[in-house]
Amino acid sequence: MTDWDRGTGGPRSSVPDELSHPQSEYSQWKLKLFRVRSMEKAPLPVETHLDKEEPLGSSLSVAPNIDNGLSRGSVMRLCLGGKSKENVEGPGRRVDRKLQEMDTHMNHLRSLCRLCGTVQLKVKGPAHEVHGELDNVSRTTLRKMGCRFTTWPEVIHKVFKVDVAEDIEAVHPLSFCHRCWMVVMRGGGFCSFSQTKIPDWKPHSSHCNLCSPRKTSFQRTGRKRRIVLPRAHSLPKRSRWEYSDSIVIGQRRVLKPFGEHNHSSVLRDCKKASVQREQWVRNITHCQRDHLSAQLVSEGLPVDFLFAFTCAVCDHLLSDPLQSPCGHLFCRSCITKYTHVLGSRCPACNSSCTLNDLSPPANNFLSALHSLPLLCPRGCSEHVRLDSFKTHCQGHELGDQQEKPSEVDYLLINKGGRPRQHLLSLTRRAQKHRLKELKNQVRVFADKEEGGDVKAVCLTLFLLALRSGNEHRQADELEALMQGRGFSLHPAVCLAIRVNTFLSCSQYHKMYRTVKATSGRQIFQPLHSLRAAEKELLPGFHDFEWQPALKNVSPCCNVGIINGLSGWTSSLDDAPADTITRRFRYDVALVSALKDLEEDIMEGLRDSELDDSECTSGFSVMIKESCDGMGDVSEKHGGGPAVPEKAVRFSFTIMSVTLVSDDKAGEVTIFTESKPNSELSCKPLCLTFVDESDHETLTAVLAPVVAERKAMKESRLILSIGGLPRSFRFHFRGTGYDEKMVREMEGLEASGSTYVCTLCDTTRSEASKNMVLHSITRSHEENLERYEIWRKNPYSESVDELRDRVKGVSAKPFMETQPTLDALHCDIGNATEFYKIFQDEIGQVYAKANPSREERRSWRTALDKQLRKKLRLKPVMRMNGNYARKLMTQEAAEAVCELVPTEERREALRELMRLYIQMKPVWRATCPAKECPDQLCRYSFNSQRFADLLSSTFKYRYNGKITNYLHKTLAHVPEIIERDGSIGAWASEGNESANKLFRRFRKMNARQSKSFELEDVLKHHWLYTSKYLQKFMEAHKDSAKALQAVIDPEDVRHEEEMSLDITDF
Repeated sequence: MTDWDRGTGGPRSSVPDELSHPQSEYSQWKLKLFRVRSMEKAPLPVETHLDKEEPLGSSLSVAPNIDNGLSRGSVMRLCLGGKSKENVEGPGRRVDRKLQEMDTHMNHLRSLCRLCGTVQLKVKGPAHEVHGELDNVSRTTLRKMGCRFTTWPEVIHKVFKVDVAEDIEAVHPLSFCHRCWMVVMRGGGFCSFSQTKIPDWKPHSSHCNLCSPRKTSFQRTGRKRRIVLPRAHSLPKRSRWEYSDSIVIGQRRVLKPFGEHNHSSVLRDCKKASVQREQWVRNITHCQRDHLSAQLVSEGLPVDFLFAFTCAVCDHLLSDPLQSPCGHLFCRSCITKYTHVLGSRCPACNSSCTLNDLSPPANNFLSALHSLPLLCPRGCSEHVRLDSFKTHCQGHELGDQQEKPSEVDYLLINKGGRPRQHLLSLTRRAQKHRLKELKNQVRVFADKEEGGDVKAVCLTLFLLALRSGNEHRQADELEALMQGRGFSLHPAVCLAIRVNTFLSCSQYHKMYRTVKATSGRQIFQPLHSLRAAEKELLPGFHDFEWQPALKNVSPCCNVGIINGLSGWTSSLDDAPADTITRRFRYDVALVSALKDLEEDIMEGLRDSELDDSECTSGFSVMIKESCDGMGDVSEKHGGGPAVPEKAVRFSFTIMSVTLVSDDKAGEVTIFTESKPNSELSCKPLCLTFVDESDHETLTAVLAPVVAERKAMKESRLILSIGGLPRSFRFHFRGTGYDEKMVREMEGLEASGSTYVCTLCDTTRSEASKNMVLHSITRSHEENLERYEIWRKNPYSESVDELRDRVKGVSAKPFMETQPTLDALHCDIGNATEFYKIFQDEIGQVYAKANPSREERRSWRTALDKQLRKKLRLKPVMRMNGNYARKLMTQEAAEAVCELVPTEERREALRELMRLYIQMKPVWRATCPAKECPDQLCRYSFNSQRFADLLSSTFKYRYNGKITNYLHKTLAHVPEIIERDGSIGAWASEGNESANKLFRRFRKMNARQSKSFELEDVLKHHWLYTSKYLQKFMEAHKDSAKALQAVIDPEDVRHEEEMSLDITDF
């Protein structure tokens, strides 16, 4: 070969003579490989041609002519492939090496944690399976915290936001460490309080970090980095005799003939390799329990015939067989796992074969496979067909269960020695040993019938045993414990009881100690448990994101109650703050309100037949805003006189949540507030001690709320609902304001102004002449423009001319309101007007002019006496909603008609009340198109008839004047309903109903400091409106009765007997 290199200009033709050793062929090989390193990436054209077209027999003649001058391509192939995997090892050896690498890689994975990637031996505590069911301890702990998941993949997806359902054993670890288990337990199965970084698991490769990890910088030595040769040149050396006698055939090496010196070692090595290969394949497929062994086939069948029905991967009988294009057969599960680990190659012949190329074999082959006779492993010496083998084995299992003796048969047997002790007198270890079989049976039943809930099965058995022994009291206690009501109440239930009963800290603690001392059980939770439960319900607990980020608003999420006077000095020129204000940040409060509605939103998606995994964007939330003064809320705490205090509350209500769906045309409503005018749905945002008529202070306090609201209208919220991030956009409607507050916010003149309406530009005299035909013309933008005209006076007009031009705008509007009618204050205003009409009709004002004050006082006294006599209506100093509701009825009109002297006036009064009663449901109904369609259709006619009566029969009172609410009732109701769909749903009744709650919560949280007092009132008012606590109260509404039964059962039994007697009577 040296002569050929020098003479033919081969690869070593340019090598100096001193580098060529005449006796060392190995050094020549080494130098050849070194010189042609850069050429081994791309094969030569001659090599490719020979590999594809040269037959096997023609390659036999190449070996003897190597030294006689071969072509350059043949010699180059020898140089390049002399010690590659293809020429040295062969396809089978390469597969074995790949299997060995994958087995090593999978062993590394088994020692790591799936979630944090740490070595599990370094973490104290047991490992837990990723795809397993929840164990008893985990299930019990998570259920106490409200988590109802039964499998670990669901819990991991909820806590760590990682989907492990599609994990593969060759890529991902199948267990996680005890440290991650503790993270799940601390988060209650819903969230993670630690920042666990989930590793990015990748398939095995030549640069796998698990199999060949890189050293860290402080572990590396200071030596020069070596150039790593390709893996083909780093194979283990083979002895000289392995090359001497072998014959080269293409790229394969034929086994050399067995000699005397190597016969036994080759057999031993082959046997070891085959056993090791089976073990590696078994670790990949894991089919020992699912597939049947070929040894079960009846004796007498030829070996080659039996070999046709075995899988080429696992050597078991074929199960759901698939056939490759090259004609080999495999089990479906085995070939799927094998190709995923080792690549798309046939395990038998190493030809290219993907999963798409596989197909089921012929039906004749399947018939022959299913008819194979198998021996029963239970020793019944029956030959069973393969297709009925499973049914036959199940019959054996049923027979064994029937023949197995019951525990009663051998529990009572005592073969002498120490007497058998009672179960309760044994140690815990002995109890476990005695009940081992029963425990296994209960576990099997729970897994099969109850979803693995062993605790529920055991408690039910205990409950039935108590019932059968007539121990009903203990059984009732156990049943209450199983249902979560009555004993050892959930902290959320205790918090709901405290908030809804307005108990202070001292009162609740006294009740907690009294019940514990009386009943001997800790039924209520201590105060620190309640404080821990309320953190999740208050704003500032959940994470969220705004896209784009809100302008001039901090991106921080954990913001609780803040001081509403932030930035006061920059807004009012360093004026001292003469008020106390506490509020939530608007965006944080909206996030908490949406998380409170999470179950309702997910239920709405299911009811609308929408896939919640696809509905991640397009959510639209409609918000109703309310703001009203609460009047004098002064309370005498501590020393000193009671100082009059006026307060204002700003609140909001989530009216609806809609979704723009691609499947269904238009918007789909997935949530609608069923009680929009209830104090339970009106969430407080800001509480401040200020007079609502103080325009400057009110503007400064609500300015940050207005800024946050404006920023949220231009952005969208990203919030996790149902385990997936979803985007929400918010739309705000300021409709829950009375007449006085609307005029304050829109900068209009007071309600006694010439411009009677906040919806149109009409004057009071024009409205009295034309009571019906008006339209909505005012808006927030137009009021801002008119304020600029009022401030600048660009036309140099007089005060009256300028006032007529701006239509009553005298201050800067600072908050946008929806031009609408407040149904609650409309009822109160109209009832006040009817109360005055009743007085005028009793005194016959239509026939008199300018009655004296004494006469009017006598008419009012007569009216109050008649209403108290007929309707039991006590006189009030100021009209309220309850009095107005009872006054505006036909019975009240009949009672007043008894005091009216003439029949004509009586009929007019009855007709006026009848028309009003027919019109009232239209603006009071939540959805008038569904609740009162007839009155809605006749509203225009009734309003015209009502206006005619006012302008004719009652002209003495409405000649050139009309009240604000009567004008809105007659002129604007149809237009508002056509635009918004409802008036009653957008009323401020919920905010007004919460006025009494402010006083109750203030008494509940009485403190010397009004700042802390206001914080407690705002916090407990928010908890009072929580849907989560309301559901707990509904589920545990019988807890008080159960509590009384524990404290004094005799009294409860006596009360039940008395109630039964009364019912029978």
